[in-house]
Amino acid sequence: MGIVVQKYGGSSVADAVGIKRVAQRIVNTKKQGHDVVVVVSAMGDTTDELRDLAEQVTPLPPPRELDMLLTAGERMSMALVAMAIAQLGHEARSFTGSQAGVITDSVHGKAKIIDIKPGRIEQALGDGAIAIVAGFQGVSQDTKDITTLGRGASDTTAVALAAALGAEVCEIYSDVDGVFTADPRIVKSARKLERVSTEEMLELAASGAKILHLRCVEYARRYDMPIHVRSSFSSLEGTWVIPDTEFAGEEMEQAIIAGVAHDRSEAKITVVGVPDKVGEAARIFETLAATEINIDMVVQNVSAAATGLTDISFTLPRSDGQNAMGALARLQSEIGYDRLLYDDQIGKVSLIGAGMRSHPGITAKFFSALASAGVNISMISTSEIRISVIVDEAQIDAAVQAAHTAFDLDAGEVEAVVYGGTGR
Repeated sequence: MGIVVQKYGGSSVADAVGIKRVAQRIVNTKKQGHDVVVVVSAMGDTTDELRDLAEQVTPLPPPRELDMLLTAGERMSMALVAMAIAQLGHEARSFTGSQAGVITDSVHGKAKIIDIKPGRIEQALGDGAIAIVAGFQGVSQDTKDITTLGRGASDTTAVALAAALGAEVCEIYSDVDGVFTADPRIVKSARKLERVSTEEMLELAASGAKILHLRCVEYARRYDMPIHVRSSFSSLEGTWVIPDTEFAGEEMEQAIIAGVAHDRSEAKITVVGVPDKVGEAARIFETLAATEINIDMVVQNVSAAATGLTDISFTLPRSDGQNAMGALARLQSEIGYDRLLYDDQIGKVSLIGAGMRSHPGITAKFFSALASAGVNISMISTSEIRISVIVDEAQIDAAVQAAHTAFDLDAGEVEAVVYGGTGR
């Protein structure tokens, strides 16, 4: 049998009992004849606790040292899981991200994987051992410093390793039974999806669904790596995230809508009174790009004929809001815009489904459902299989519930169980 890569989230290894349960599942997979590579997150809330500790020491921790601190959480998990496997009579070897050959760029806090050189992992597998890898981390190709890949990026470590090793499947274990049509904390009647295409999962992740890290799905799509999302607290079949090509010819059977996602982590900036001249918008977004800020939605109003001025609004991660405002403030004298407006009391609600391509009327039905629920829309963005709207943060739950019901996604009975309490 081939290689299986398994990733266990923080809730799965939150304590000694959880670590022993995970070790038993890993050993069972090994006994089935597979070579097993395991990627682990930090225990429970360890990463948050380490970050809080750093901020108690200094309000602005140096990024290099913060990365060095935060990677300690995964190193603790990997060693403990390896010990638990040894207790069960099997050999396990633990590796940090750098030891596992995860090569990244030099951007601390949100580094991107450049290459995977899993020589030591392959050697461990060749010796009959189980390889345990610390997720969320790597080593910079240029500086050789330890880097972290961003929140939730142990998923990305797992899929990248699976692709590099030519694994059969990458199993992502958390404390929920799979991918649901909406967040069960908001929609109690959310249904578990048996299968979802990587294309749809990419849109779900980008729109705020926290079950899988966005870059992990990008990797899976690029390398046609199937992902099995399941719970480490049960033996139930989870959700298979499979290559788009496997859905070819199945359009008749595929559901129109895969799910409704939401995101509470965005903010909106409006640049008021921008001179409507060629190149001004480019200067604004080039400045933001230089500060490594990702932009989501963009809306530019039609310029007023009398003034020749326009307003440009865009959304971005809330965590980047102050950096963006500072960068734009330095442009005011150059561009001559009037003022900046900042709003962090917003949220994004998205409807995702590959069936949108061949079913007219989806947009009208979505907007009608939101209107019936009294939800006001301030921005709209679409792709071929997604419709996203920006609403007031206080109206997110109502918007998600209304859309979920309007498209007949409700299950007849409660299917979702969050075993560990975090959904990861």
